[in-house]
Amino acid sequence: MEHLRLLLIVALTFTGFQLWEAWQKDYGPAPVVTSPTDARAAAEGAPPQSPAPTNTVAQATAVPDDNARPASAAATIITAKSDLFELKISTAGGTLESVKLLGYPTSSNAGAPPVELLGTDADRVFIQESGLTGSDGLPTHHSIYSADATSYALADGADKVVVPMRWTTPAGVTVEKRIILTRGSYAITIEHEVQNNGGESVRAHLYEQLKRNNESSRRGMVYTFTGPALSTPEKRFAKFKFDDLKDKPIAVSAEGAWVGIIQHYFVTALIPPAQGPYNFYSKVLDDSHYLVGFQGPEINVAPAGKETLTSRVYIGPKRHDIVSDIAPGLELSVDFGSLWFIAKPLFMTLRAIHDVTGNWGYAIILVTLLLKLLFFPLSAAGYRSMANMRRVQPRMLALRERFGTDRAQLNQAMMKLYKDEKINPLGGCLPILIQIPVFIALYWVLLESVEMRQAPFILWVHDLSEKDPFFVLPLLMGLSMWGQQKLNPAPIDPMQAKVMQVMPIMFTAFFAFFPSGLVLYWFVNNMLSIAQQWHITRAIEAKGA
Repeated sequence: MEHLRLLLIVALTFTGFQLWEAWQKDYGPAPVVTSPTDARAAAEGAPPQSPAPTNTVAQATAVPDDNARPASAAATIITAKSDLFELKISTAGGTLESVKLLGYPTSSNAGAPPVELLGTDADRVFIQESGLTGSDGLPTHHSIYSADATSYALADGADKVVVPMRWTTPAGVTVEKRIILTRGSYAITIEHEVQNNGGESVRAHLYEQLKRNNESSRRGMVYTFTGPALSTPEKRFAKFKFDDLKDKPIAVSAEGAWVGIIQHYFVTALIPPAQGPYNFYSKVLDDSHYLVGFQGPEINVAPAGKETLTSRVYIGPKRHDIVSDIAPGLELSVDFGSLWFIAKPLFMTLRAIHDVTGNWGYAIILVTLLLKLLFFPLSAAGYRSMANMRRVQPRMLALRERFGTDRAQLNQAMMKLYKDEKINPLGGCLPILIQIPVFIALYWVLLESVEMRQAPFILWVHDLSEKDPFFVLPLLMGLSMWGQQKLNPAPIDPMQAKVMQVMPIMFTAFFAFFPSGLVLYWFVNNMLSIAQQWHITRAIEAKGA
């Protein structure tokens, strides 16, 4: 039993270390499989400044080769506001240079500014660019559009606000770019209407791209993934480290796909129409700036004809009830890790209870109770084994004194004791072991679910996704762990007994940096375990008396 207990301690410590490591690194993404020709071509050289209209993946990256963003003294900034967004749009290409999410403040403090998901400053670049390639003179993301106004807002009772900009080529082709914000939607529609007033057909490809620097998403000890993601019908979700794009660029042609950049709680995704093959690409601009995007198939606009190229960009939270309706595979941006099959039902149950209680903390408590009921027979068997071990402990101590350092004789005698008393020495490990997968899955639910971002509980706990600011819950958890140990038989080996004594202190220090919602789960689970174990131990000891 002593050896088993020591192995259990090592397993728990290793699990904790694995959780800590998960903060420091993300999952290594599997590279997207592309044809050798496409992959090789995408990695070769810089594209020309005036790209030829073509659908090959290699030339889909044919946009001006700049770092960060273009600067133009002639460009002006247009502001647009809806019920969910506040945008800054540059007339240089109609680039989205700033997108603030009005419903998501940066902190739970009153008056905190909204999260700026897209934006630029001295240390950060994250913008969305789009334009047309093909015939000469079509506007790229560097071209300066003209605009009638510099401020737009969603009117009361209106469903949409439209920001129009215009460009005219020397050949008489007029392009009107419209950025459309819809009430209640985080999906922004972008239209390029091409009116051919010239004498020759116009060939055009729509392209869109996200440009971003390799910004760390570390928050204290917590590290979450930030980087590109691609979804295709063949592989519904794949994510990439920025640095991996240097050697393995994205080069895929697909229908019904999207490409974007995900980060903690939020995602920005470029979503072309489902029909027609689109070429998805990535490019490394320098050591710290990257872009991902797509280019559409060629369209031909006859003289006196008009065509509209339409796409969407989702800029918002990774909310389960929203992203699943935006594009196939976008719901997978909520990454619950390898234990997703446990995490997803956990989240669905939490959300259902939250819909009734209105408090995520109460939902965590009730889910803990439901899990306890679900595993009641298994944990009861484990606690009976522990109680029986406690009951025969004096006889185990007597055997230890009798055989001294003769480990073979001692183990043989103890196994006979277990057999005579019908005790399973492994049974006491089960209540803890069955909690570990649930613990890890719930960790990812609390860490990844934007629904729990800044979710208050009671009193001093204002954010269940962050650590307890006063460390009250970790201390209560440590005390509950100490109390639970008192109900278990003490290790016979003095060294193991000392290790067990410091375990509550170690776990209290470790849990001090966990999300308070996770600590709440562990504390409530410990208290329920203590109640169940105390009842079983008392019954067995009374029966033995």
